[in-house]
Amino acid sequence: MSAFHYEALSADGHVKRGVLECDSARQARGQLRESGLIPLAVEPLGDQQQGQGSATFRGRRLGAGALALITRQFATLLGAGLTIEQTLTALIDQAESQRERELLAAVRGDVLAGQSLARSLARHPKTFPELYRTLVDAGERAGRLPEVLSRLADYTEDSAALRGKLLLALVYPALVTLVALAVVSGLLVFVVPQVVRVFETSHQTLPFLTRALIATSGFVRGSGIYVLAALAGTTAIGRAALRDHTVRAQWHRFLLRLPLLGALYRSLNTARLASTLAILVSSRVPLRTALRAGEGTVSNLPMRAALADAGQRVEQGSTLARALGTSQLFPPLMVHMIASGEATGKLAEMLERTATQESRDLERRIGVMMSLLEPLLILAMGGVVLVIVLAILQPIFELNTIIR
Repeated sequence: MSAFHYEALSADGHVKRGVLECDSARQARGQLRESGLIPLAVEPLGDQQQGQGSATFRGRRLGAGALALITRQFATLLGAGLTIEQTLTALIDQAESQRERELLAAVRGDVLAGQSLARSLARHPKTFPELYRTLVDAGERAGRLPEVLSRLADYTEDSAALRGKLLLALVYPALVTLVALAVVSGLLVFVVPQVVRVFETSHQTLPFLTRALIATSGFVRGSGIYVLAALAGTTAIGRAALRDHTVRAQWHRFLLRLPLLGALYRSLNTARLASTLAILVSSRVPLRTALRAGEGTVSNLPMRAALADAGQRVEQGSTLARALGTSQLFPPLMVHMIASGEATGKLAEMLERTATQESRDLERRIGVMMSLLEPLLILAMGGVVLVIVLAILQPIFELNTIIR
């Protein structure tokens, strides 16, 4: 049985869309006619599609929040004793969007065709990443799919929450910076030229601060567009250069050396890696396979290369702690806790503690960065506006003194 997406015309002239599970497209059209609908289009979902329609469906992806919700519901229903087929049917019925229904129907069709759940998910790699599929496959093989999905739901929700915190931490400074640039640009382009006309008629010698402000205003009005074009060009060149693996690796290495952002960047990657390894190891996935899957969660190229090298060292008989400690790119706390876990046979537990500790450390670093950045931005904006105001008022004060 396969899943088909349909568009049909109802008796009142409205177009209806949905998903049907039938043996063939012909049978799907027959069911639509029996329901009083006129079929306009009936197309198979997932890899059963051919041509552009398949590419269109497979190019879609669910957001992190929707994926976390589906995973949590999947784990709950399986834990209640439902089969995978029954669980997918229930999820299709309660899906909130057409995109979710189509995706789940395609997965259910593959499961009904005899595929495992992991292989069915693998046909939609943009929605279900490698880590997700690896955990599902491990849960199926070990007969612990509800437990694995529950932990995977926790991981997905925590990742979505962490991503949300990072975005919120960046939104406020970005808004303050944009407002500051807009205010200063408006003053230099519109306010300063009007004031300059008053000073020109007084024929007085202007203070240095005022002359510097007038020169800056003239530069912004005359060459501002060229500066913006140069910045845009530099950004485009930089993005093109970062496509090269070597250049991007050097850039990532430079980011790790930054005083505050470097520690934040390292903590983010370490927290992801520790959470991933904790779930995989506790699900009885071989350590080398876990390390290979963990590489996909590390965005920093030097750390990813160090992790790949650690995997090779583990295959040669080295301990995980010694293999990770060789590069000196991972936090010492993580290395020591892994060493303790390997010595006591509680590696999964120590990895979980490491993930929790790194997540807390990341939140603390974000809080410190925000507590420093917000007042600094406000002070910088106030300082620039103060300089502009003083440059405008200083000639007025001198003129009043001369008149007296």
